[in-house]
Amino acid sequence: MKNKMMSICYKVYGILNREEGQDLIEYALVVALIAFAAVASMQTLATDINNAFLKIGNNLSSALGS
Repeated sequence: MKNKMMSICYKVYGILNREEGQDLIEYALVVALIAFAAVASMQTLATDINNAFLKIGNNLSSALGS
């Protein structure tokens, strides 16, 4: 019984000490960070583009209205 428990403990210890899955997790975190930065910058960029088009539209309206 003791040998069987030791065997199970060694198997669990071996599974927990594997480093194969850590690379995948690190890459996933980097991708998530890049995606978050892209979304944040796209929202700012969209606001700036919208303001530019509004300004152009207002200038065209005032030029045509004169």
